[in-house]
Amino acid sequence: MSEKGSIGVIIGNRDFFPDRLVAEARVEIIDLLSKLKINSIMLDTEDTKLGGVETFQDAQKCAALFRRHRDEIIGVLVVLPNFGDERGIAETLKLAELNVPVLVQGYPDDLDKLDVARRRDSWCGKISACNNLYQFGIKYTLTNKHVVHPSDPSFVKDLLDFTAVCRVTKGLRNVRIGAIGARPGGFNTVRYSEKILQRNGISVVTVDLSEILGNANKLTAQDASVQQRLQRIRDYASTGRTPDEALIQMAKLDVVLSDFMQENALDATAIQCWTSVQKNYGCNVCTSMSIMSENMLPSGCEVDVTGTLSMYALQLASGSPSALVDWNNNYANDDNKCVLFHCGNWAKSFLPDIEISTAPILGTSVGEENTYGALSGRTPAMPLTFGRISTDDPRGVMKAYIGEGRLTDDTLKTFGNRAVAEIPNLQDLMQYICRNGFEHHVVMNASKTASILKEALGNYMGWEVQLFDN
Repeated sequence: MSEKGSIGVIIGNRDFFPDRLVAEARVEIIDLLSKLKINSIMLDTEDTKLGGVETFQDAQKCAALFRRHRDEIIGVLVVLPNFGDERGIAETLKLAELNVPVLVQGYPDDLDKLDVARRRDSWCGKISACNNLYQFGIKYTLTNKHVVHPSDPSFVKDLLDFTAVCRVTKGLRNVRIGAIGARPGGFNTVRYSEKILQRNGISVVTVDLSEILGNANKLTAQDASVQQRLQRIRDYASTGRTPDEALIQMAKLDVVLSDFMQENALDATAIQCWTSVQKNYGCNVCTSMSIMSENMLPSGCEVDVTGTLSMYALQLASGSPSALVDWNNNYANDDNKCVLFHCGNWAKSFLPDIEISTAPILGTSVGEENTYGALSGRTPAMPLTFGRISTDDPRGVMKAYIGEGRLTDDTLKTFGNRAVAEIPNLQDLMQYICRNGFEHHVVMNASKTASILKEALGNYMGWEVQLFDN
């Protein structure tokens, strides 16, 4: 995990508890973090007594260490092998000024070791530590069990989920999204507030679609960059009956989009497609968007910037690609199933039978010959986390809903990118979406990460989050 960030570690201590508890905890935590390949930053045993934090002077030393690694630390783990000094923990985080997620863990006592020489009292100490963090205005995360040994499988899951929370929080506070082209006139649903996003650390870089298409038209089929992209497209998916001319058009557009992203250090893009690209350039951009999403640079349709932001959030939580989809159709008479659909830009991870094709619905208005580049494919059964982030402009807030279900292998005879989702209490979810003004787009991810997103978006980003669980 070192290339993605490090976890700062604070080992709390209290002077009238046995020192060996701190020494043992340090060894156990270092061993666990090493096994999980999580890089850690913590005091050495020479810096303070046993490398723990107890006094204000200890807090100053630990905070100085954390500040030296400010750009590296994405979260802090607080370890309480005994009651701990709640002031030392809070003061460390206050002085360090990291503004990162904090996980608080306390060790359990053994029933046969509750004498003065061996008791921990971490059950009580954790409450005091959290009370102080609350007083200091420091946000924190709790383990599922109030006290838990580092060797417990539930703590291993807590810790791995916490690192995902850290990734989501850090990523969203610094993300840069390219808005390529204007919102299609018929899609008021994807309107959003750049100012609300910016207040939350999310930057939007805009460009007129004419600049992108103009630069693409300046390229020729013989250009090395175009030939390189053309080969990448052929390697990525079966071209089906797509003519060479359309593949070249797609490759030229792919070159320009890649250059724009690199020049502006973008993490994701939202692209105007419907229907300007087809009318003014002559192909769909879906294949390029799919390639970007598969390579962890999510790309969403119809300049749905907050939809693309949702793709990025779910990607950060799971470490796997996301797809922007339509809540599109009922599935027969099953109240807990629906059809997810889009013209064809989902990441290849969702489409084992991927093929470059056309967009028949769009083709009815722009000519199907102008829609080559859309992808065709059926998503098989897999886990599902779904979610949507939006700006609620009238109220000036960020809001989101998230939940879990599964994608199924149920029969589905149609075209484009398609899937069947089974979601508990789906009708209640649809009621919530409609009553709260959410968009018709939602994001799917092949994971079970709703709790991670709830913690990151709600606790640390401070957004309104509704969780739909079982």
